[in-house]
Amino acid sequence: MALADLTKQLAQQAISSAIKDPPAAAPAESAGPVILGQLALMQRALKEDEELMVLCHAGGERIRVLEVFLPSPEVAVLSGTDANRAPARAIVAASSLELLCRVVKVPPPAKPAHVSLVVPKAK
Repeated sequence: MALADLTKQLAQQAISSAIKDPPAAAPAESAGPVILGQLALMQRALKEDEELMVLCHAGGERIRVLEVFLPSPEVAVLSGTDANRAPARAIVAASSLELLCRVVKVPPPAKPAHVSLVVPKAK
């Protein structure tokens, strides 16, 4: 009977320990660098006559994104043009950023445009 009691006690300790000390959650990855990484992957997969059209809808406006700048991992600054081809910029929290990406063919002799991906240099 002593072996059964010892086993029962060890099992109770293991259960109470698991309840008191939940495993540490993996650190959350910032959205900004993940988004930049995905854009870079999509651009690398393009053929010579293709370009990646990136669109952002913000505040009822649509911007064709030509540059994504991450001043910090949590903030994205999107520069591009609006529907009237006027310069436009959106500053958004990277975690709430929604981009529409589409591969489009570029007719010759035009050159495909690439979205510029910019991160601040480490000091």
